[in-house]
Amino acid sequence: MKKHSLILVVAVAALFVWAGCEKKTNVDTSKMEKSFATAEPTTKSEADKAITSIKAGDYGAAVASLQQMAAKAKLTPEQEQSVKDVIAQLKNKLTDQVKQAGDDAKKGLGDLQKSVSK
Repeated sequence: MKKHSLILVVAVAALFVWAGCEKKTNVDTSKMEKSFATAEPTTKSEADKAITSIKAGDYGAAVASLQQMAAKAKLTPEQEQSVKDVIAQLKNKLTDQVKQAGDDAKKGLGDLQKSVSK
């Protein structure tokens, strides 16, 4: 029984790693990049940092950075809107990734149970 539990844990962990490594970026940052092109250097640097995180697929870090920037920095209405739009896209993307990982884990568990019962 311990062997089956170990296999299950390894299979689920592998699914989460696989789901997390999928770096397809469907988040449109073009409006944000344009709105921060002429921002003051510290604000532009924070925006660039968030955009770099997005392009690297690190959506959690990007959301945290954008929320912090929106709370602290004095943004123009255009900048505020672009940040809100990107945060909404990121939250949707994260929700989709979590759902996909859960679905993959269920499928992996089902496959594992089928192979163990043979």
